[in-house]
Amino acid sequence: MRAPKTPDATTISGLQAEVQRFCEERAWDQFHGAKDLAIGVVTEAAELLDHFRFLDDAQVAALLADAAKREAVEDELADVLFFVLRFAQRFHVDLAAALGHKMQKNAAKYPVAKAKGKNAKYDEL
Repeated sequence: MRAPKTPDATTISGLQAEVQRFCEERAWDQFHGAKDLAIGVVTEAAELLDHFRFLDDAQVAALLADAAKREAVEDELADVLFFVLRFAQRFHVDLAAALGHKMQKNAAKYPVAKAKGKNAKYDEL
């Protein structure tokens, strides 16, 4: 995949096109059903989480300050994003619209007046 020239030039559709091109060049559509891609999201998210297991905040800060360890974390984040983008591309999910819709739901569930500075679940506010 080609790296975007600037972060401002990056779009979701552009990233999806890069992922699609990469996968189609390798004939991977046959392996990328909805279930398989959802499993990929979870698997890669678990691999991301593994970097932080049993670490306190100071240890996390040290991990992220180490170039090689930070790169490993970034690789796992990229893997999660890959599977999210691929799922959306294959199954026609408008990620920007879906996120916007979900943020509206979250705003209703977590009104600022009740949720500000709190980490309680919406039904506990």
